Amino acid sequence: MAFRRAPCVHLGVILQLVMRSSQTSTGCPQPYSRPFHGIVRPLLSLNPSATDPNGKDEQNKPFTRKKRLQVFQSNLPLQSKYQVKISVCSLEREKKLKQGREGKRTIGSVGSWEETVRKAEKLVEEAMKDNDASHDAAHVWRVRDLALSLAREEQGLSLHSSNSNTMQIVELAALLHDIGDYKYLRDPSEEKIVENFLDEEGVEESSKMKILRIIKGMGFKDELAGSANNDLPPEFGVVQDADRLDAIGAIGIARCFTFGGSRNRVLHDPNIQPRSDLSKEKYMKKDEQTTVNHFHEKLLKLKSLMKTKAGQKRAERRHKFMEEFLVEFYEEWDGRA
Repeated sequence: MAFRRAPCVHLGVILQLVMRSSQTSTGCPQPYSRPFHGIVRPLLSLNPSATDPNGKDEQNKPFTRKKRLQVFQSNLPLQSKYQVKISVCSLEREKKLKQGREGKRTIGSVGSWEETVRKAEKLVEEAMKDNDASHDAAHVWRVRDLALSLAREEQGLSLHSSNSNTMQIVELAALLHDIGDYKYLRDPSEEKIVENFLDEEGVEESSKMKILRIIKGMGFKDELAGSANNDLPPEFGVVQDADRLDAIGAIGIARCFTFGGSRNRVLHDPNIQPRSDLSKEKYMKKDEQTTVNHFHEKLLKLKSLMKTKAGQKRAERRHKFMEEFLVEFYEEWDGRA
């Protein structure tokens, strides 16, 4: 008699790291980058019979994909249960995003909104493929997820807003915000990539200008220069806050050291003090600065610069995590820990 081999799934590869700051107010872990979904996919094809002989629920109905994960989770150790919880939350998030886009035309005139988003994602992957991991496509996916989440929490910036383009502007601005970043500029023509993309997609002029103004005003350097934000659209706050949230907390620490390493910066030097009289020009040059000084010159200031209430609330936890990290870092550096 031939026996069919039950499918085997190695859940250890689903996540390489579970961070302290991954839990959101909704009870779901933070959404992960798009490559994560490629790892989750094998779980969705699980044969229910591998965990339940009938593969059906109490009403004798076949298991849904979500139910398969939940049933499979019941026999797993704690860490694996947490990983499957993230898989279930990813399914729920993906479903909501799809529902929000289905049946909608783009803010322009060419193709569907779904197609525009997919093209924007491909543009991100292509334009940022040579960047270090502090400013790669995964950073953009996190910022997009955070921006949409913050927009739903903010009054007047929800899926049910009277302005049907609001969430689309937020998503496109978040996706395209780091293309043409001065830190990675290889050719002056790259500064026009985003504008050319919006033109090709037929994005209407008013929406296009909103997106471009959001992207242009995102940088910390512009705030140092005292650039006025009076003419910025309401969507600006959630996109900028999302980008700044990804710059602090556990992820922010990882990104900070990744960027410093990519530029061969000194990790820490007690003889080099953080600059207190920081101007836009000095910030962009970063002469003789250490990676740890970047916390004092920028990262620890971001909490007080959040534009939205939702962003301010989330920044509290991430800011505290950085402060605790720096206390431990200095104690270990001095041999006191």
